[in-house]
Amino acid sequence: MLVSKYLLKTLRESPTGAELPSHIFLLRGGYVKQLASGLYSILPLGKRILTKIEAVIRDEMEKVAGQEVDLPLVQPAELWMESGRYGAIGAELLRFKDRSEHHMVLAMTHEEAITDLARYMLSSYKQLPFMIWQFKLKFRDEPRARGGLVRVREFVMKDAYSFHRDDADLDSYYQRMYQAYENIFARAGIKPIVVKSDTGIMGGKIAHEFMLETGHGEDYLIIAQDGSYSANQEIAEFQRVHTKADHLPLEKVATPGKKTIEEVSALLAVKPEQTMKAVMYEVEQDKKRMLALVLIRGDLDVSDVKVRNYLKVPWLLPAQEDFIRSFGLVPGYASAVGLAERKDLLVLADFSVSEGNNLVGGANEEGFHLKHVNFRRDFNTPHCGDFAKAQAGYLSPDGKSTLRAVRGIEIGNIFKLGTKFSESMGCNYLDESGKHQTPTMGCYGIGIGRLMAAAIENSHDEFGPIWPKEITPFHVHLVNIGKEPEVLETCAKLMQEWESQGLEVLFDDRDERPGVKFKDADLWGIPVRIAVGKKGLVEGKAEWKLRKDKEFSLVPTAELAQKLAIFYGRS
Repeated sequence: MLVSKYLLKTLRESPTGAELPSHIFLLRGGYVKQLASGLYSILPLGKRILTKIEAVIRDEMEKVAGQEVDLPLVQPAELWMESGRYGAIGAELLRFKDRSEHHMVLAMTHEEAITDLARYMLSSYKQLPFMIWQFKLKFRDEPRARGGLVRVREFVMKDAYSFHRDDADLDSYYQRMYQAYENIFARAGIKPIVVKSDTGIMGGKIAHEFMLETGHGEDYLIIAQDGSYSANQEIAEFQRVHTKADHLPLEKVATPGKKTIEEVSALLAVKPEQTMKAVMYEVEQDKKRMLALVLIRGDLDVSDVKVRNYLKVPWLLPAQEDFIRSFGLVPGYASAVGLAERKDLLVLADFSVSEGNNLVGGANEEGFHLKHVNFRRDFNTPHCGDFAKAQAGYLSPDGKSTLRAVRGIEIGNIFKLGTKFSESMGCNYLDESGKHQTPTMGCYGIGIGRLMAAAIENSHDEFGPIWPKEITPFHVHLVNIGKEPEVLETCAKLMQEWESQGLEVLFDDRDERPGVKFKDADLWGIPVRIAVGKKGLVEGKAEWKLRKDKEFSLVPTAELAQKLAIFYGRS
């Protein structure tokens, strides 16, 4: 391919609003063009990389017996009503009516459509297990599109779905997909951190995220220093440290104008870990408006995801003052002590409270707190659990290590969906005795554009990307230094020779200075750059430079083909 004929445009300066290296270099290098917020046109250079990524994924999906399909983006809302997600998902699911006034959606995931296909095809236990997958455009009306291709509204995803007779069979296949994902990311030059994660709108029992550790990541990962534990901060667990002591008498103390943990701790000369704070949410259960009062030790923070998952509600809203006071609670001085029971009030106690003792908590009276509050003696609730957000420095769940926190970008996820979709949508099969059974499902996703961006985040320098061999847009970047006939003739012969070997060559034949060409070469990130000039040809040599290296070496032109074959493992 000649650069002079290729649809390429490079930018010398970083575009306004681009902060992540991948966002900057994808725009500067001419891989993508932004059309609107969260919407990107993929240009020829970027498309070549996405095609390479898809080839890697297709190869690994075929190795685990995947069968490729292609399902519609536009789907009838009835499918999503069957699964229960039509009402559970918020505005990120784009809903509309067609010309016949039928309610439709633009799919953000394809569990409903794939389950509908499975219930059409599946009849006997003899067909199980099987896995079907696709590359498919998705649309998510993302409220905070950012970071270029890292978080977008329209994107192509590889999504795969497996169907099994029981959990044991799913567990076995889940491990095969786990390994397939590690293979995919390794071939893209990435060694991911794998963490347990929230199942979110997908539902199911267990989920893992494959994360690229990077300071530009939007997720926080909690990892044990000894490597024994890793999880997304949203659901990460940790071991709380409790000081055991005899219960002291409850004591009411005046704390005028002191509402925060810091203010109360300073006034009463106690540490934050000796206090209890109340975090209140408005939730909806069974179409009823309710208040969730979460009690947690003062030095800890509440994990909204853990609370939402425990309550099995799609959303949480910070409770407003009037709503809080309607339950007999006083903002800034709230607790569960002396609180009247109500069917629309849920009291949740974090383990730090239910297993702690002698804490300072609100008295439900303006300007007053209670000292020596103890669970069970002074208040009770059946809703005790892990509602705290893990932080760096806390103890790992087994207590044998400390936790560290790093930032990361999610590049893939796998879920054990169980029967959430197959049961709600009536997908079943006949077993050996002729009885109807419900298959259990797994789900496995990778965002194609996000993986391209992650490859840059993982491998770049200050000048541009450094593409891994398997997903590079071209194998060789050929540059002519000078316009002498012998230089151009040599370049033409080299290009023809390499292409006959099956190598993809990008020849920068433009009438530009070498400095301009080399700067663009850095932005295009092709692993090997070979420059041919009049001076080198006097000795029958050309410049060989790897994108990852700073220096070049002179190599006889007759040896370049063999050197390339060895570099790409084709010798």
